[in-house]
Amino acid sequence: MITSESIGDLAAALCKAQTVMGGALKDSANPFFKSKYADLESVWAACRQALTSNGLSIVQGTDGTDVSVGVSTRLIHTSGQWIESTVWMTPKDNSPQAVGSAITYARRYGLAAMVGIYQTDDDGESAQGRAAQGVKPMQHSPAPDPTYEVDREIVEEYAATVRDLIAKGDTKAMQAMQYDLRDDETMFTAVWKALNTKEKTAFREAIKAK
Repeated sequence: MITSESIGDLAAALCKAQTVMGGALKDSANPFFKSKYADLESVWAACRQALTSNGLSIVQGTDGTDVSVGVSTRLIHTSGQWIESTVWMTPKDNSPQAVGSAITYARRYGLAAMVGIYQTDDDGESAQGRAAQGVKPMQHSPAPDPTYEVDREIVEEYAATVRDLIAKGDTKAMQAMQYDLRDDETMFTAVWKALNTKEKTAFREAIKAK
């Protein structure tokens, strides 16, 4: 995180804004964990009025490398003071859909983290190690259920989460993710197909690890 030389006025304004901010409404379905989560629109709805009423605004911009996209979120006060941080994501490929999904994901988390908005962090449930001990890992890619279509944006978001966990070497979180997916074979298959061969191997080895 980086800031302007002084943030005293900004800090005071943000303190006032946070006293009236509500939580982001969990109004989007997430079949990956069979739960609800707050999308970007909900996060904005929870903080926009409180921010603007206290002289605060948000600017988000994108950046990128050959393999990653970044979204910088800057919180600005009318005094000119500011705070900025950047979230980096790795899309599964360079298609507009994959890149757009990663940007939306980074915007949502960057905004929520910057202003202190609570949202349902479905990815975080895996990171907290929800998998039960002694559960046998899935040894094969399950057959999808043809009766419904998965949300491609959610698939891209969680494929990106898998890649991030692989990069961090977070075996326990990947095991937790696999455990949750046992109840949704269609989503597991969609996420699995979004990974390349090297990523599938890393995910499989993490699942099988003790």
